Amino acid sequence: MIRLFKHYIPYPILFLGLLDLLLLVVAAEISWVFRASQIGMSAGSIYDRPAPIISFAVALEFALIAVGVYGTESLQSLRFAAARILVAISLGVIFLSIMAFVLPGITLWRSNSLYAMVLSIFFLMAARAMLGTMLDSRVFKRRLLILGAGPRASRIAELSSKQESGFIVGGYVNMNEGPAVVKTAIKRSDIDDLPQHVIDLGVSEVVLALEERRNSLPVADLLTIKTTGVHVNDMSSFLERETGRVDLDSVNPSWFIFSDGFSSGRRISTAFKRSFDIVLSLLLLLFTGPIILVFAALVKLESRGGAFFKQERVGLYGQKFNILKLRSMRADAEVGGKAVWASENDPRITRVGNFIRKVRIDELPQAWSVLKGEMSFVGPRPERPQFVDDLQTKMPFYAERHMVKPGITGWAQINYPYGASIEDSRHKLEYDLYYAKNYTPFLDILILLQTIRVVLWPEGAR
Repeated sequence: MIRLFKHYIPYPILFLGLLDLLLLVVAAEISWVFRASQIGMSAGSIYDRPAPIISFAVALEFALIAVGVYGTESLQSLRFAAARILVAISLGVIFLSIMAFVLPGITLWRSNSLYAMVLSIFFLMAARAMLGTMLDSRVFKRRLLILGAGPRASRIAELSSKQESGFIVGGYVNMNEGPAVVKTAIKRSDIDDLPQHVIDLGVSEVVLALEERRNSLPVADLLTIKTTGVHVNDMSSFLERETGRVDLDSVNPSWFIFSDGFSSGRRISTAFKRSFDIVLSLLLLLFTGPIILVFAALVKLESRGGAFFKQERVGLYGQKFNILKLRSMRADAEVGGKAVWASENDPRITRVGNFIRKVRIDELPQAWSVLKGEMSFVGPRPERPQFVDDLQTKMPFYAERHMVKPGITGWAQINYPYGASIEDSRHKLEYDLYYAKNYTPFLDILILLQTIRVVLWPEGAR
């Protein structure tokens, strides 16, 4: 994996993304030349029209990211990729239309765009048909040596067996720190020279998966291994990189203290985030106001009670605020005001409420909280005080998710289906901690784009 703006991107996805961008540029240029020949116009040089060519490629690349073309399923199934590419092309039309409205003359002509989109579908599918096997082969996978043979090492073995894994394990070493779970592990006593063993295996990374480091950590050997150019990683950092979340079963307070992240010196990023929130919330309230009013009327007509409801939530630094949403449940959904988790096929949800939850229309009024500064567009979902008080006693580091402003969408929402249990909250906390630790504007943009995928395919929405 390569780390860009504090976020890890697998090499196959980065390679495919850059290739797609190049193919989109080629498709746009060919369409321009073809259309120019049709009308008897001199095509000129590609350097004469950088804005239309680049705007087309960038708009469609954003659309590809937004619909999940670079997800695991798309890389493994040509049929799945084809369906997502077709949706991305349709979404690209919207992106290009917005660009043409905001910046007239920057996009391709409509006839050019039509030809370019047809060519784009052909080029993108051809690339996946030819490179599909290679992208999933060992060419892009790192080779690891795992120091440890216990439950932690077993977790890495399970992770490596998944098809989307970005690494392969070259071997395990039983460091005699406890009962061995990985039976194929070589005993440390059977290895005369551990650094030479690493070189012989041809691994690029050594991962410490020790159950107990006391009297088991080979400091001198690790120093030698490090100086030979082989990366040495601890279990927690390794899992953070591979899974995109902070693994609560392996981290400890010292890891949070000494690892990078949670930077307070990000004033420029914070200023950018707030400016972006103000502009986008104003635009969203302006353009979706009629939609909110229509569904508010439908909510009011279907069931007794107000169309909107306020609910107390916990925000930045644990401060409480009221969130505003369209009502999707019956007015008597919570007897006595007692907080209750939403469940699958929850009978309290109305018919209109079921629809607005699936397409996230019920979330639109929260743009007002964003405008006021109580929320951001991207961040951990704000929970109710009753749930927060309970969850803080049942899982570690829960308070740390409140070190960033809560959001309408977030890293947990696009990576984990809707959850309504303690275990679900634990998994979502792991993603929230990753976001809080690695926040950059780049990650925010990625989350916003991927939110489109969640809206189009609302798996797990309740």
